[in-house]
Amino acid sequence: MDMKKILFISLLLAACLAAGAQPGFGFGQAAAVPESAQPARQFTLDLTPDGAAQMVVYLPKQPSGRAVVDCPGGGYAVLSNTHEGSAWAPFFNERGIAFMLVNYRIPHGDRTLPITDVETAMRVVRDSAAVWQLNPRDVGIMGSSAGGHLASTIATHTPYQLRPDFQILVYPVITMGPGTHQGSLDGLLGDNQKDPELVRLYSNEYQVRSHLTPPAFIVLSSDDNLVPPVPNAIAYYTAMRNAGNSCSLHIYPTGGHGYGYMPFFAYHDQMVSDLSSWLENLKAPKQDAVRVACIGDSITDGHGIDLRTVNGYPAQMQTMLGDGYVVKNFGVSARTVMNSGDLPYMNELAWEDALAFQPDVVVVALGTNDSKGYNWVHKKDFAGDLQKMIDALKKLPSSPKIYLATPIPALKDSWTINEKVIAEEIIPLIEKAAKKNKLAGVIDLHGAFAGQDNLYQEDGIHPTQQGARTLAATVAKVIDPNAQTEQRGFFGMGGGPRPGAGGPGPGAPRP
Repeated sequence: MDMKKILFISLLLAACLAAGAQPGFGFGQAAAVPESAQPARQFTLDLTPDGAAQMVVYLPKQPSGRAVVDCPGGGYAVLSNTHEGSAWAPFFNERGIAFMLVNYRIPHGDRTLPITDVETAMRVVRDSAAVWQLNPRDVGIMGSSAGGHLASTIATHTPYQLRPDFQILVYPVITMGPGTHQGSLDGLLGDNQKDPELVRLYSNEYQVRSHLTPPAFIVLSSDDNLVPPVPNAIAYYTAMRNAGNSCSLHIYPTGGHGYGYMPFFAYHDQMVSDLSSWLENLKAPKQDAVRVACIGDSITDGHGIDLRTVNGYPAQMQTMLGDGYVVKNFGVSARTVMNSGDLPYMNELAWEDALAFQPDVVVVALGTNDSKGYNWVHKKDFAGDLQKMIDALKKLPSSPKIYLATPIPALKDSWTINEKVIAEEIIPLIEKAAKKNKLAGVIDLHGAFAGQDNLYQEDGIHPTQQGARTLAATVAKVIDPNAQTEQRGFFGMGGGPRPGAGGPGPGAPRP
């Protein structure tokens, strides 16, 4: 899109907003909306007591249970809530997806305003799930341009209860650093834009977390000169890919910036087709599925395994257990049971998420990093801190079954990990804690990996992808004896290397 067209659209939208235009103005929307795409109900809710922020709700005639909360763009200065907002409603409603357009407050340097408004929208949608025929764990966020920054902020900054289950980002602003859209930076951070910590905090390419940041669909045009692709959308994709998170990137050769759902965009039909296919293949968990939380260190996280959200042990276990279960990976590399250790697990967002997940089953696989020399000097704290973890899990309203897993053997002393300490001191403490608390049981991963040197990466600490399959099968059979743990197909569970093949080797400096 040339600059004259961008300016024309911006002036037209600004005029509509100044005149009090309401969401639903049909700029860029097809003249005839099919009957199946028309909402069953459309209504507006105030998100603030004074009505300064509102949410327009479009409920589909044939609800699938899925919902999308939309953040229109406008450089944090205006709201482009037609072509980047209401024009999208028929697309989603026709597919049985509820659509919620958030007319958030313009920040004028106060970043809390739009963030609070969208968080409120997410809370309202989930709280209204039963009435609106929604699955509360199938609520996505969508945003275009500056709205893409807002959407990705919600996806990376908010607590589990408000975090979306997926993200759709259309030519998004991502960074607040070099390469940002200056208008968005001015609008969101105002006079605070010289604060390097604040700039980094809201540069969302730095805020992606393995397993915790939801799957993303990103669309943009290569010739976008307003929001440069490389430091923004591509940087976010790179962060997602490096974290092993699911992310789909679609770059069209031309189109510039700001086309939204407008049909004059040359690749409009392809964009719609790509998004439709992605949504069709994005499977939501059953609402009555048994929730399984996998708590652990890098062995749970999947260190050294490419696309660990697909090939790590919790992901492979999901396949084995089937859709009657929903398995979540809360592994964080290098973490310890002991709060006196160098990197305590209970200080992590993953721990907060695991509790908020309200699991029915918990598998705790920690202890490897506690065996390091500089951590095990605090060994008197291990039993007490493990008990604190167990107590927190036992207090959950979901009353989960709790399994403690023994660490797998350490074949080498990489990072000063000590197999003698694991076998002779840590495992007995784990077994004692399980017996004392009358837990569901101890899962003997140490025994399952004994003599299985071919299941390890070169560092002698982390399993290969095939090792992760063995780990998954061992845990799955304890959780459900009917789990389908047999290897299926040439590449086995989760694809990747054949049995015995090694992983990509060590990468991060700690397990």
